Amino acid sequence: MLILAFIMAGCSNQVSNNNGDTISSEQPAPAEKSSITDDNKKITIIHSLPSETLDPHNGWIALRAGVTETLVRLDENMHVTPWLASKWEAKDDVTWVFTIRDDIDFQDGTKLDAAAAKASFERGITDSKALAASLKIASLEANGQELTIKTTEPLPAYPTELVHPTTSLISVAAETSMGKEKFNQAPVGTGPFKVTSFVSGKEIKLVRNDAYWDEKARLAEVTFQSNADANIRTLAFQSKQADIVYHLSPESLEAIKQEQDLSVESVTSLRTHYFTYNPASNNVTDIQVRQAIDKLIDRDAIVNDIMLGHAMPANGPFNSTLPFGNSEAAQKLDSVGALQLLESAGYTAGANGKLEKDGKALTLKLIAFSGINPELPLIPLVVQSEAAKIGVTIEIVSVEYPEVYIKDQTDWDISTSSYLTSPRGDGGSFLNSTYIVGGSYNPANIHIDKLDPIIKQLNATGEVAQRNELTRKAVEIINEAMPHSYIINPNILVGVNKRVANWKPGAEEFYIVTNKLDVN
Repeated sequence: MLILAFIMAGCSNQVSNNNGDTISSEQPAPAEKSSITDDNKKITIIHSLPSETLDPHNGWIALRAGVTETLVRLDENMHVTPWLASKWEAKDDVTWVFTIRDDIDFQDGTKLDAAAAKASFERGITDSKALAASLKIASLEANGQELTIKTTEPLPAYPTELVHPTTSLISVAAETSMGKEKFNQAPVGTGPFKVTSFVSGKEIKLVRNDAYWDEKARLAEVTFQSNADANIRTLAFQSKQADIVYHLSPESLEAIKQEQDLSVESVTSLRTHYFTYNPASNNVTDIQVRQAIDKLIDRDAIVNDIMLGHAMPANGPFNSTLPFGNSEAAQKLDSVGALQLLESAGYTAGANGKLEKDGKALTLKLIAFSGINPELPLIPLVVQSEAAKIGVTIEIVSVEYPEVYIKDQTDWDISTSSYLTSPRGDGGSFLNSTYIVGGSYNPANIHIDKLDPIIKQLNATGEVAQRNELTRKAVEIINEAMPHSYIINPNILVGVNKRVANWKPGAEEFYIVTNKLDVN
């Protein structure tokens, strides 16, 4: 977490400052390509998130699988660094010029130049409303290897937006020849691995890209599987059917430790688990009801009993150890305070002990994950139990993707949510995605009037200390309005077979299959 505390210090070297100065970032040419490879080296990875498509502009899996890459990336210290772009400059408040490396081809052999990058961005913002909303592109201009991006408003921290997997560059020419449906099953990017087969929601087969622009991948083949069942993932790891397994069950860790060939990485993540309240529900419109539910969340029990210590109680969207996180203590379980709030909201105990108002019992519908991270289906049960003690009924409905359900349905009161809240090393992206109507993390269309000017000012500010202060102010407003209840910051529990070399999981959860990944 000390490393994460310096996140923005690294980002500040890549952007223009408040005084209008232009700051350029550049790094040396990639390492000389290695010819040392082994065609027998293979690995199997299992992740928790099934993917129905490999469309790079509408999901993360293509970048995670080493198929696509972005103009810039995060290094191991969470600093924004060059990748497909060798350098960039802010020409003015809304103009950015990225110089693309001159030695890169897509996996179909076509050259990556500014025109190809421009076509990729145009394809992305056309196909993805969320990407268009985050990139705010007014115009794109290609000149040789220089790509000029003009934004619709000043965005001094713009390079951090281009870290996201959905900004991956792909060969639009390949999509045109293959057709969109086929392309989205085997996208053509610039990465160290190519897709040989894809089974929707289950498995991607990858083979080394021998023409990769950087050091050739050390593995010949990778099998990248997805399974939402934590028990199945854990068994596959323990039986050594998989070499790297994400999101293990905390209760399985002791047994895994007994295995000589297996290890577990517990990584402080940038993820937060939280509840979203339905702004269209009469049951939770009263802020006192939302505050009462928040007091019924036993965060300490969730950290200690469900996560077995591999988490921290959350007091806002961002980990409290980050420079823009909330330093106040997280809410403790307070059943007495919750009951008092509900009584102030007009609820009284009926003959059966259930709280009711105007003759109607307080019954809340909570949408929960059916799988994915093993703790996510369990957290609602803790709250359901505490709520029942004071006469509140919580009905849990489990679905695979709560964000899809709550976007399409209105018959819910609370939903479980889980997102990386600062994957770019900054809080601005999450605030824009979650509290602007139409944002990619805002399926319930939550809006807080008092937050709008803060986000607008944040988007126009490049100075790190000021951005941190504005983000903290935003968190204060959010916690006061309570459209969400932030629950825990979970660690990423990743099983790694000890034969795996040159690899470790990152807090950003982006770069899983890499050219450095190896096995002994």
